Amino acid sequence: MIKRVLPKHADQFQIAFIPKEGENDVFEVENGNGKIMLRGNNGVSVASALHHYLKTYTNAHISWNGSNLNLPKKLPSVTQKERKVTPYKYRYYLNYCTFNYTMSWWDWKRWQWEIDWMAMNGINMPLAVTGQNSIWDRVYKKLGFTDKDLASFYSGPAYFNWFWMGNLDGWGGPLPQSFMKRHEELQKQILAQERALGMTPILPAFTGHVPPAFKDKFPQAKLKKTTWQGFNEVYILDPDDPMFTSIGKEFIQEEINTFGTDHFYSADTFNENTPPTNDSTYLNDISKKVYQSMAAVDPKATWIMQGWMFSYSAKFWQPTQIQALLNAVPNDKMIVLDLYSESKPVWNRTDAYYGKPWIWCMLHNFGGNVSMYGRMNSVANGPANALQDPKSGNMLGIGLTPEAIEQNPVMYELMLENVWRNTPIGLDSWLPNYAQRRYGQKNAAAEKAWEILRATVYNGAIKSGGPESIITGRPTFNKKNRWTDTDKAYRPADLIPAWEALLSASKDLKNSEGFKYDLVDVTRQVLANYADTLQQQFALDYKNKDTVAFRKRSQQFLMVIEDMDKLLGTHQDFLLGRWLNAAKGWGKTEAEKKLFEQNARNLITLWGDKNSVLHDYSCRQWAGMLTGFYKPRWSRFFTHVNAALAQGKTMSQKEFDEQSKDWEWQWVNGSESYPDKPKGNPLEAAANLYQKYQPLLKGQYALL
Repeated sequence: MIKRVLPKHADQFQIAFIPKEGENDVFEVENGNGKIMLRGNNGVSVASALHHYLKTYTNAHISWNGSNLNLPKKLPSVTQKERKVTPYKYRYYLNYCTFNYTMSWWDWKRWQWEIDWMAMNGINMPLAVTGQNSIWDRVYKKLGFTDKDLASFYSGPAYFNWFWMGNLDGWGGPLPQSFMKRHEELQKQILAQERALGMTPILPAFTGHVPPAFKDKFPQAKLKKTTWQGFNEVYILDPDDPMFTSIGKEFIQEEINTFGTDHFYSADTFNENTPPTNDSTYLNDISKKVYQSMAAVDPKATWIMQGWMFSYSAKFWQPTQIQALLNAVPNDKMIVLDLYSESKPVWNRTDAYYGKPWIWCMLHNFGGNVSMYGRMNSVANGPANALQDPKSGNMLGIGLTPEAIEQNPVMYELMLENVWRNTPIGLDSWLPNYAQRRYGQKNAAAEKAWEILRATVYNGAIKSGGPESIITGRPTFNKKNRWTDTDKAYRPADLIPAWEALLSASKDLKNSEGFKYDLVDVTRQVLANYADTLQQQFALDYKNKDTVAFRKRSQQFLMVIEDMDKLLGTHQDFLLGRWLNAAKGWGKTEAEKKLFEQNARNLITLWGDKNSVLHDYSCRQWAGMLTGFYKPRWSRFFTHVNAALAQGKTMSQKEFDEQSKDWEWQWVNGSESYPDKPKGNPLEAAANLYQKYQPLLKGQYALL
């Protein structure tokens, strides 16, 4: 791993193993025999020692969005021996959704980088659900199902996690056997590397999801039907049915035969679905059966449960229902993930899950929205405060549970700073240090920018997740639309000084990859905020029947979208073409390439069919998306409104939405290509946009 991360410096390190400190992982860093000695009780601890050394002694930074590994030929020596012990037995990583919103098209090279990053950040309990379709396939074929029976069961490659969670069948399919086989091989590589580094991956267990053909093949089976977000009904086998335990055992056995096991299994029985009854006996029985199907094959099985439903369906999950579900399983055989601790903790209203071990998690991101956002104070203080709280019960760890990654890198670095400490993080010193490591040198203007970012975009929120921009919502005169909430926890004008501070640091920091990303990101956010303001103004112009002002502002709005697209086109992390081409890259035939591209387009736009209630949930402010999808959609809206104005009529939102759905579905099924390589200089692009927009913004926000 060290050779992969530091190929030119690996021979300057020496590795040694030391025992745990009691039950806790530990690492040490010191000089020894002319080398830098890294000691730890396993691979993750040694990797954490490496990361600690790099951060502390070389001001290095390793991130999804721009790393700084500009190291001297001879690495600096360690001044004094350091020893760190983590107070957290488990450091969890990933959410089912991450496997599609971000990882749908990852190859082994990308996965290997991520696993190295995980190890260096102390993660030792990753969710590992890649390649599961092969397991399902073999289990159901043993039960007599054919490829034809299963064709309408498996979802497409951008939707498999919702299929695994029992939310939908078949959408985006049929899934080619070639994809299943390649993903099974990829999972074997992922697990081998995670285990080699000392991680304990979590595999999925059976929760009752069966093929639609099950009702015909086994007419006596007790099945219940559930629906999710407007998709077709899904069949769930009742845990009371004797086949539930037998299939569950077969599933775990096949999984262990294929992938081995570390005895951790993920199962979520009611993911965003309400149980058919709130009867505590029923809920207790279900929990018991799910656990028994694991334990019958693996007596060491521990059930890892996402606590999302207790937050998502809080009205249903009252204390009686939560206790019934949890109490069916021995305390030492279940761990609950408090999935959204930084914003909506459940542990503090359930007596810390009534004695069950649990993990404090940061969810942070929904759907892959790239808006700058985070609850910095909560993340800097929450884990340590909970750990010290006498009411926190059996808190065993911390974790990251984002629906998507590769955005807002500061929030993930901040959360992971908690791993090797038991006290809150002092942001006054941590943030300047973060900026120095990220940009490769100390810079007063950059530090000022981060203080402003801390007080604005990273100062908590008034909604779940980051605010969307109206640009990415289906066009409307309303301030909000479905899945598009533009409310911000700060005044847009207050973000502009951060933009100005970063621009003033450009000359000194121009060679930093992290700086380029951050400058583009802040510029994007300022312009997206301006677009939101313009939209509310042209909505008022329309209401006041001021046709001239409406047309002027609507054109300004389209220009902002176009300028954002050009800006984002200068940076590789904001390119639609990368996502689409990665999808097509998995295809072995033209038909597969087409199917995978459609999946990739669909997930980030309509999500489902043209009437999908999830449209625009997974919004992406990306180059290509802005001029290829969002701008044309808004242009169509303005054409629709102008036609109504010319005829003296009121525009029909309903009529526009229906027309928009057809156009959106055409885009989903389109095949026009988008660049997957950046073009232009991001620093120049940001500076030019400042010259263009600063007078407009000054005038705009002076009025508010």
